[in-house]
Amino acid sequence: QVRLVESGGGLVQAGGSLRLPCAASGSISRAAGMGWDRQAPGKQGELVERITDLANTNYADSVKGRFTISRNNAKSKVYLQMNSLQHADTAVYYCALTYSSPAHTYWGQGTQVTVSP
Repeated sequence: QVRLVESGGGLVQAGGSLRLPCAASGSISRAAGMGWDRQAPGKQGELVERITDLANTNYADSVKGRFTISRNNAKSKVYLQMNSLQHADTAVYYCALTYSSPAHTYWGQGTQVTVSP
């Protein structure tokens, strides 16, 4: 069973920074990637960024240049470093573990990020 635990959310002023950690446990050896999604009230979920087993990264256009994902050597933890935060970044952020065959995604419980104008 896969378990994802994320934290680090909170209230920050526009232009500030936050770092969100996520720890993964369980059957994660075949995962294709790990990273973050986000969802604001009334909106669909959005992929924020992913890091693959080969350490390649993929970022949403809206966060490129501001957010950075990193991973520990055991490939069981990821960190989302968020800089130059904007009010539009306000959302619940979910740690995600993705598989490609078959396609599936697991999410954590989410952590609220609120960016004041």
